[in-house]
Amino acid sequence: MNTYPTITIDLTLDRHTIKDVLRAILDAILFHRLFGLVKPKTREVLGATMPGVSDPDMEQLVEEKVDLFWKEIEGGMSKSGQIIVTFSEKRPKKSWFQVYVGEEDVPWEQWVINAEMQQPRDLDRPQFDTALSNTLTKAIHTMLTHTSSDRGRTAVPLITNATGISPFPIKIAVKIGGVEFG
Repeated sequence: MNTYPTITIDLTLDRHTIKDVLRAILDAILFHRLFGLVKPKTREVLGATMPGVSDPDMEQLVEEKVDLFWKEIEGGMSKSGQIIVTFSEKRPKKSWFQVYVGEEDVPWEQWVINAEMQQPRDLDRPQFDTALSNTLTKAIHTMLTHTSSDRGRTAVPLITNATGISPFPIKIAVKIGGVEFG
């Protein structure tokens, strides 16, 4: 059983918005959970202003995962999937006899983005875009509420390594039809 917080964001996307929206959501999550020296940026998606991080490594990671998600959704049978962002800390790993045998990543928080792809008719496009814009605004509100709450603040382990943009390991997994890719 997970003892760490799991925050879920549900999205209904279409072919025209899927990549921009997923990039924006991942950027915003990273913006709220990176603790190093962060150079902020913003991203406009369907009238919603989303925060992000201007860092080449993080931008490349986000781009790779969004492209992987798109490739698997576009080429597969399933039109829904997840992108799961897990923040962990390094802890000493011990064997049976309490002998130190290296380090292990122990999760302290997870963000689950459930994304379903639909194709609205042209007539329904304005309502679809408005609903998606409202969902993005609610997602930002969820991020702000969680990260500033007692539970969100106490989930963050003690920062003992202050080098780089993130003192914690970050894993971004793509799941389509229950199968994890990349």
